[in-house]
Amino acid sequence: MQIHGKSGFEKPMSGFIDNYMSHAKPEAPRVPDAVMHYFTQAHVPAISQLARAFAVSDRWFASAPCQTWPNRLFVHTGSAGGDVNNTGWHVPYMMQTTFERVAAGGKTWGIYFHDVPQTLTLGRLWPHREHFHPFQHFLADAKAGSLPSYSFVEPRYFADPLGKAMPNDQHPPHNVGYGDALIADVYNALRTGPGWKHTLFVITYDEHGGCYDHVAPGPAVSPGGEFPDGFRFDSYGVRVPAVIVSPFVKSKSVIRPTGTVPFDHTTIFRTLQDLFGLDPEPLTPRTASAPSLVEHFTATPDNLGPSSVDAKRPSPSPQELDNASKLPPNGLQEALAQGASRLPSSGTDPVLHVKRLGSIASPFPVHTTTGEAGADARSHVKAFRGE
Repeated sequence: MQIHGKSGFEKPMSGFIDNYMSHAKPEAPRVPDAVMHYFTQAHVPAISQLARAFAVSDRWFASAPCQTWPNRLFVHTGSAGGDVNNTGWHVPYMMQTTFERVAAGGKTWGIYFHDVPQTLTLGRLWPHREHFHPFQHFLADAKAGSLPSYSFVEPRYFADPLGKAMPNDQHPPHNVGYGDALIADVYNALRTGPGWKHTLFVITYDEHGGCYDHVAPGPAVSPGGEFPDGFRFDSYGVRVPAVIVSPFVKSKSVIRPTGTVPFDHTTIFRTLQDLFGLDPEPLTPRTASAPSLVEHFTATPDNLGPSSVDAKRPSPSPQELDNASKLPPNGLQEALAQGASRLPSSGTDPVLHVKRLGSIASPFPVHTTTGEAGADARSHVKAFRGE
């Protein structure tokens, strides 16, 4: 509706308000212009500073006009596994991953997370528990110059009253200031670490969060596979912000692919192939079509950027934390809790566990509040990691 209008045949990008208002209820009225909202430098100073100091792309689209999980899966596997929505029912996804290809190329990888890594929906990563680290380890590893070749940072998805932490994933309707502070923390750790002159830091968003954009997404190469919902993943989703941070990009530059194919999340894998000389075999036909960022880099690391960036850091009150934990879980949070419930515990053979999941239809837990969902999900992640 957002992209093709209310009838599906209207002017492209004309249905954002109709779609937004279709979810209004008497107990939760909506203001039509809210979906036309955008954030200024006053709201998100860290990413704004980085956009001006380094490079942005205005031709980076979500990989599919879908929810968070399908687009995350495109980052990690070049495909959505056939799913158009967030769902725990198909966990584990067993597609080959970017991380495996990085390892096969003789490089190292790590995932740094806050509470529940969505990457744990990938069953082929379950035998590699040692590659999942709390976010504090990222800060320490950056300072020590011991980050792996490829690091993926995941935000916090749930309010945590005990940890006095609010979600910093910038998922609507969460306060984007927490996520901007996370971006600042990542950059500042990289910038002050000994590996800065050899670093590429890509900031992007899995999908557009429902906010308006005027540029219509075009057709995309289908990744292949099964399409149980009938959608062949042969069109991109709405444009998303993309900030490319590195000493190897020019300040205040706008990076656009040289051909007609835009950047999407599979550009990350294609860039890794070029940077690390990985096996040129694509993960899927979509990754084969994706343009790389490498051709836009300068020959030498001349743009060191600001020594640090500042964020407007919110400070949650105990009441705010309590209120956030008592809200019903949103669709993303419930899917994360469902997916976490399928994780193997430490000491369980992950391969055998995958086979058992395929033969046993166990029900998902039901959560009435975000606090319950987050606590349950965190407990499964801790059991997986042997904590």
